[in-house]
Amino acid sequence: MKRLLSFLICLIILIFWSSCRKDFEFSPSTGNLEFQRDTVYLDTVFTNIGSSTYNLKVYNRSDDDIVIPTIQLENGVNSFYRLNVDGGTGLEGAQEGKFFENVEVLANDSLFIFIETTIDIESLSNSDTQFLYTDRILFDASNEQQDVDLVTLVKDAVFIYPNRNEDTGIIETLVFDVNGDGEPDETSIQGRFLEDDELTFTNEKPYVIYGYAGVGAGQTLTMEPGTRVHFHANSGIIVTDNGTLNINGNLSTDLEALENEVILEGDRLEPLFASIPGQWGTIWLFNGSLNNTINYATIKNATIGILSEGNQAAVNDKLTITNSQIYNASSFGILGRATSIAGENVIINNCGQSAFAGTFGGTYNFTHCTITNYWNNSFRQFPALLLNDFILDADNTVTVNPLPTEANFTNCIVYGNNNPEFLLENQGSDFNFKFTNCLLRFDNDNLENTGNYQFGNTLFYEENIFNQNPGFEGAFDNLMRIGNNSAANGNALPLVPAGNDILGTPRNTTEPDIGAYESTSLND
Repeated sequence: MKRLLSFLICLIILIFWSSCRKDFEFSPSTGNLEFQRDTVYLDTVFTNIGSSTYNLKVYNRSDDDIVIPTIQLENGVNSFYRLNVDGGTGLEGAQEGKFFENVEVLANDSLFIFIETTIDIESLSNSDTQFLYTDRILFDASNEQQDVDLVTLVKDAVFIYPNRNEDTGIIETLVFDVNGDGEPDETSIQGRFLEDDELTFTNEKPYVIYGYAGVGAGQTLTMEPGTRVHFHANSGIIVTDNGTLNINGNLSTDLEALENEVILEGDRLEPLFASIPGQWGTIWLFNGSLNNTINYATIKNATIGILSEGNQAAVNDKLTITNSQIYNASSFGILGRATSIAGENVIINNCGQSAFAGTFGGTYNFTHCTITNYWNNSFRQFPALLLNDFILDADNTVTVNPLPTEANFTNCIVYGNNNPEFLLENQGSDFNFKFTNCLLRFDNDNLENTGNYQFGNTLFYEENIFNQNPGFEGAFDNLMRIGNNSAANGNALPLVPAGNDILGTPRNTTEPDIGAYESTSLND
């Protein structure tokens, strides 16, 4: 009986206490909201291309439940920003995500505001190629009003994209001679061939490419100094039979200034995407394209930086690449298949498989190149440098290239965070290679002095340095300059003419350095 009486008393007290609570009574905000930041920078976007979603956290630090009478954009329905409030209960009054009424926030709680934008630069300016667009989020409309600034840099661009059939919704695909039999083949590659008036890219505006921009027979795509090309996901450039790509960047005098280089990267401009691999496809030098040249270019964040196929016996190298950098490829930096490539002052780093792979044979000559791989995003199957003369089909059938393989690496650094960092595999007998005055990472007792790794044989290896510190500035951040204590210093084979490094620094005529850079004090 006493227990029952105690229980009834507690129950009465609880009911009385609950009836007196004011948990569901909300007071108007009094200008005491706190914000995660006072300005939200939505970074840079291209005209008419949607931004990422950014968020702003709004705090109610008081002990009272409050209601915010209005949350709105200062530019109203004409604003290029869009809002979504997570945590409010008055969303029925929203107009196109720009206006919210009676948004409730519990005591010592918070809410999120999500912000996006799509901006038409032509409605802002008819002459500027970039424009700073701003607005404000206003909290309340009374004397207690608070605000947060919104800032976005919007750039004008040249957009290249395939057509879409209005009736079927099917996106245009490229049609060209894939099999080399003189007959056009319809492919599944979304894209279109460039028109004659689109074959010169300049530095006036960036270019944004959706799908593959094709260079057709007899056409030459030229990229002038300072050109910026941005690729959407699964996009790239394909140079088909008798087509040519010429990337003509110039040397920038300032190491940190890239205004004269040609830069090819993804179309996401937010800092978060600055170094994310695999954002776009590849520069595809298809079988039959010819005399392709790349000078002073930075190619980054692709799936394969450059894919060069066929024409290993061409009179001129299919690809000549100089003074260029390839970073953050999710698969290969340069992938050659029975092709011919000449490279000088080339840096390749941070690739999901190999930095350079010459597969199914080919002719390759690299001088003063830094071929490295400090990939740390996942396990990689292959070393920095891979060379073979065969392909293995799905049914494990081996096909050997009937032409001889020729590969020469002179004054190159071949290094990385795995060991060993080069792999040489052949199934045919005419497999020729030579490393001369290179800095190499290969420390494997099981393979050394066997097969293609007989380092004492001067027919294949001459004056090389093994497993010594290259002394890179910051290899995991793609900073590949070498310091004064690098093992590469003074150990390159002097060439005539001596030439310059990738920064235009004259090479020492008697004791040049191995790799794309001459050494320097990295504190400079």
